[in-house]
Amino acid sequence: MNHRCKVSGFGPARPHDDALGATGGGRDALDVPGRSNTLPLMERVLVVNGPNLNLLGTREPEVYGTTTLPIIDRLHQAVGEADGVVLNAGAYTHTSYAIHDAVIATGLPTVEVHISNIHAREPWRRVSLTAPACVHVIFGRGVIGYRDALRHLAWRAAWPVTAVRYASGSHHEADLRVPEGKGPFPVAALFHGGAWRDPWTRDLMDGLAVDLVRRGWATWNVEYHRVGAGGGWPTTMTDVTAALDALADLAVPHRLDPTRVVTVGHEAGGQLALWARPRPSLVDGGAERAPAVTVTAVVGLAPLADLAAAHRRGVRDGAVEQYLRRSPQDGAERYALASPAELLPLGVPQVVVHGAADQQVPVALSREYAGAAAQAGDPTVYHEIENAGHHDLVDPASEAWQVVAAEFDGLR
Repeated sequence: MNHRCKVSGFGPARPHDDALGATGGGRDALDVPGRSNTLPLMERVLVVNGPNLNLLGTREPEVYGTTTLPIIDRLHQAVGEADGVVLNAGAYTHTSYAIHDAVIATGLPTVEVHISNIHAREPWRRVSLTAPACVHVIFGRGVIGYRDALRHLAWRAAWPVTAVRYASGSHHEADLRVPEGKGPFPVAALFHGGAWRDPWTRDLMDGLAVDLVRRGWATWNVEYHRVGAGGGWPTTMTDVTAALDALADLAVPHRLDPTRVVTVGHEAGGQLALWARPRPSLVDGGAERAPAVTVTAVVGLAPLADLAAAHRRGVRDGAVEQYLRRSPQDGAERYALASPAELLPLGVPQVVVHGAADQQVPVALSREYAGAAAQAGDPTVYHEIENAGHHDLVDPASEAWQVVAAEFDGLR
């Protein structure tokens, strides 16, 4: 890979002048309060709520919050009237095959939403009969799950997506987007954040996936087992290995270049993206098989790159110990195998970006990691973005993302 990397100054990076959004503004944007106007337009979305949701605000406010909203019960009328559906069927989620069939009959992309974390509740609530008919399920995020569902529908409308099962079993799915043209295209493999925890899924990276595919990159937005859903040590990392190796079989039919794969991760996903390059064996005395694809560069966005340091700082309320199921004191071997800081040099160019105003992951973690990577001999670029927060790095409308996107031009 012909690429010249450097260690940039460890101060704020200068914002790029061409800070374009994913689609621009005006009629091609969906206005979301508190966010930039860059979501692609999906003009008509039907929101359907099931029984008891009219009691939001009074029913178990410690679980459901205090926001109120009316019931809309007109799913079948959506055909010809809506472009997508956001569905919270309440208790019918777990009992009604009729609603499952109705969703299929509409032919509309439907996102299932649950305000509470149904996976942490009674066993019967953990089974959704309607989920198999939906394109995505969002749960455990409170009422902002509705907002995230709308965003997911909008990004799906922005560029065609193919959901691919990269291995058997649950959670082994990734979204593939491929640019128009002949190819073969370099691949950006995306790993989402959310402290490795169950409610946070690959929809967090939808906007980045669409922006990168418009820039000529195929995108592989990976889901993996998360803590609370069978994930953590070592399952989550073996999922990453399987997801990357699956690209070899997808290369020819989807015009991908398996020799030009860049792994990209935000926060907890940053640990996965950086780890994916050396990917040491997680089994004592075991030998990791040769990778089926070539990781040629890595991009960490506020990455949890030094797990021991993140543990000492209590990042994300003890997320590291929940992930590795050990503290550094009683699990030193796990930290040595999972922490990118312990695996340096990675042997490829690295881009590390962090917002100076990040309130969830201390910027010092990236500052120290980037310095260590450069000292170990990896060509390393570090950007510390003034006034950028934690989520700005995965907002394709932000100036912070424009800095990251500019680096991609040099990673081809």
